[in-house]
Amino acid sequence: MKFMAKDYVFTFILLGSVAVGGIAGMFWGPAVAVVKPLGDIFLNLLFMVLVPMVFFGIASSLASMGEMKRFGKIMGCVLLVFCVTGFMAAILGVMVTAWFNPAAGSSYASLQSVFSAGDIAQPVQAPGTVSQIVNAFTVTDFPQLLSKSHILPLIVLAALIGTGTAMAGEQGRAMAEFLVAGNLVMMKVVKIIMYYAPIGLGAYFANVVGELGPQILQGYLQSFMAYLLLTVLYYGIFFSLYAYIAGGRGGIGAFWREAMLPSLTALGTCSSVASIPANIVAAEKIGVPRDIVDTVIPLGANIHKDGSVFGGVLKIMFLFGLFGLDNSSLGACLGIVGVSFLVGAVMGGIPGGGMIGEMLILSVYGFPPEALPIIAVISTIIDAPATVLNSVGNVVSSMLVARLVEGKNWLVTSQPKDADVEYVRL
Repeated sequence: MKFMAKDYVFTFILLGSVAVGGIAGMFWGPAVAVVKPLGDIFLNLLFMVLVPMVFFGIASSLASMGEMKRFGKIMGCVLLVFCVTGFMAAILGVMVTAWFNPAAGSSYASLQSVFSAGDIAQPVQAPGTVSQIVNAFTVTDFPQLLSKSHILPLIVLAALIGTGTAMAGEQGRAMAEFLVAGNLVMMKVVKIIMYYAPIGLGAYFANVVGELGPQILQGYLQSFMAYLLLTVLYYGIFFSLYAYIAGGRGGIGAFWREAMLPSLTALGTCSSVASIPANIVAAEKIGVPRDIVDTVIPLGANIHKDGSVFGGVLKIMFLFGLFGLDNSSLGACLGIVGVSFLVGAVMGGIPGGGMIGEMLILSVYGFPPEALPIIAVISTIIDAPATVLNSVGNVVSSMLVARLVEGKNWLVTSQPKDADVEYVRL
């Protein structure tokens, strides 16, 4: 109990500040807008660090591949499994949230009193056509990358630099060390900024509730219920399906025998990175070969997060509902699936890492910066179940990779290790 309380203390503080802000907003109404500048400071600090944070995060992850067994057949299978499961999660998320509208009862008209007219002068558009997709992922000049409005092209450049660094091998080692060090520094900077999050989010939430009243609170309850439904469906049905594909009936049994340790660790730490040792133990006891475990689990903790994909879908659909945007067209649905997949890839594997994905959503769709606190609250209330899906999803993904690399009989011929011994060693 002490272990869980310690790891959840920041979540409790955030929830407490949001609750205080909500009460203040309901009590004082529009007059509480006097505290809005405190929220503006928080938003500005986050957007100031967005560009270097995303660049170093993506580039360092890919540059570090040269230090591990991540190339060849294993790496190809890893990327295939991550992409397929991530897009499956995005599609399921869109289907459930389209039916379970999390923003029912709130409207764009109500938000006009919260956001300045200049921020929403142009209607928000979802990327749909070929030209929009090209413009979303590329820019015509390097300086344009130094803006939060061009995050996707920045991700493309970071991926290219990270991959090139890994391919350079020993000659690129200095660059790899620089990227890793830069990523560590940016995570520390974000940690410093997050100390101010309770004040910033509390102030902004007070303003939102002061203007919208109980409408927004109802939306959060609906969002949480929708996410719980997604969690039950994906954890219970899709994880079992993936385990069956990987190892037949034996795969299902092996997965469910070992799923408890990574699930409870993720629930207790609210961190995919902190859950890596437990995931390694579970995957090895199932019988996944060690080189596959060493590739899937650490890499998955950084770029494969199905629970975060669900969160991305939920946040986008929530904002679509608030702003009165159409989410029923094929182009809109494809855009939501694609952006949510990217959200799952760029979000940090640490408590509070969802802020990166939220800023990506605002940048891609052009929502005003003031919308960040609205979806940041969603991140807080879904943090625990999202981390469970993120973490345990990497265990079952390692089984799928083993199936592709070792063949259909991998589970029969594998020799599971003693989990207790491995856990002590880790």
